[in-house]
Amino acid sequence: MLCVNPRAIRGAYPDSLKQVMNIEAALQSRRWLAHWDQLCPQATPLWDLPRAAARLGVGSFCVKDESTRSPLGSFKALGAPIALIRLILRMMPQEAFEPEGLITGQYRQRLQDFTVISATDGNHGRALAAAAQSVGCRCVIVLHANVSLEREASIAEYGARVIRIKGNYDESVAHTAQLAEEHGWPVVSDTSYEGYETVPRDVMQGYGTLVAELIEQTAGTPPFTHVFLQGGVGGMAAGISSYLWEHYQAQRPVFVMVEPEQADCLYQSALQGRPAKATGSVDSVMAGLACGETSPLAWRFLAPCIDFFMTISDDAAVSAMCTLARGSTTDIPVLAGESGVAGLAALQQLANDANAAQQIGLGAHARVLIINTEGATAPTVYAELVGETAPSVLARQRDWLTQEVSREQ
Repeated sequence: MLCVNPRAIRGAYPDSLKQVMNIEAALQSRRWLAHWDQLCPQATPLWDLPRAAARLGVGSFCVKDESTRSPLGSFKALGAPIALIRLILRMMPQEAFEPEGLITGQYRQRLQDFTVISATDGNHGRALAAAAQSVGCRCVIVLHANVSLEREASIAEYGARVIRIKGNYDESVAHTAQLAEEHGWPVVSDTSYEGYETVPRDVMQGYGTLVAELIEQTAGTPPFTHVFLQGGVGGMAAGISSYLWEHYQAQRPVFVMVEPEQADCLYQSALQGRPAKATGSVDSVMAGLACGETSPLAWRFLAPCIDFFMTISDDAAVSAMCTLARGSTTDIPVLAGESGVAGLAALQQLANDANAAQQIGLGAHARVLIINTEGATAPTVYAELVGETAPSVLARQRDWLTQEVSREQ
């Protein structure tokens, strides 16, 4: 399904939003993150896939590949550590901690009794657990029934205490709030709710590193006419679109939001004009996007800048995973997890709907970007869906790169 957002504007980035999230704070976060040993020092790749572009009927198709961001396997490694650092700085100003010292564990003895908590679908919890381990504080992660045991193990690997509940993601958020109140543990969540916006803002601000790299990798005039962004609660999309909007102002790209059809809280928000709940079961193979309630803070940014909202099926996501993994002579094989392919799944859907594609403005002139937000963060699930293991895809990727070097010589 496709929904046109009548509230979207193409003017300058509003000052009211700039006071909440801005490039200056994003760049400060980037400087702090440069000291974390859980992040790769180089920028993540920006792959150009010409064969895919031809099949999609667009001028160019690029993938910003966050699967290589960190051993953690997803873009969430940019948000959780920044939120944790800023939380500690706010709560303990008398300690005069240096941000770089926090992320490198210089103050772990003074923080060993400090505990944070969060609910997660997997990636945010793993990133928070890793950040807490680096900082030297304790971490409690609440998982709902649909999070795989494989993702649970990857979180526990970083020393977090894991609590399982029955129900879905939104119920895990409620249980987290209850535990936080009972024990006095601050919540480090990537979704906002009434009275809780500062930490989610910090999480979203951390994602600005991704956009700063994009701008450096595509120096010059606005390189993309269209950017397809994943849904979830809306935090990632808000962090990325706000940065691009502030940087390019009225020349910002067209933003298209994509989410699972059974977890359509942002689509419903667009229809209702306010943060809304999903109408479906919420459970989706796209585990990171299986969220039932829109983040009110994220919606403040998304309402005026997302031009179109779309929903896709789980089958479409699996097909897109296979497309990126397969690659071709001209297109590098890309390791993309279930939630990382939402943008491509939407584009493949639009390639079969000429009227919708025309409405969005796709065609031979369109230069399209998607964000592959995760690799195979659940390797067993990935292999079952794609029919090939993650190491096998990566081996073919290395072979492709070797052959590309030979062709250039």
